[in-house]
Amino acid sequence: MIRRRWRKSSYSNPNGDCVELTSTLDQLRDSKDPDGPTLKVDVVAFIGAVQAGRFDR
Repeated sequence: MIRRRWRKSSYSNPNGDCVELTSTLDQLRDSKDPDGPTLKVDVVAFIGAVQAGRFDR
């Protein structure tokens, strides 16, 4: 089994609930559920989408 190191966003809220990213920059997970599912991502495309406001409500 591959052990991944996870990094929490510096923008996480005070109780720590946030998105975490692997040190290999290819998977995301919900920090509230570290044993739960992960999302495989293209980080460059993901960051571009965030910067473009595609996830704004």
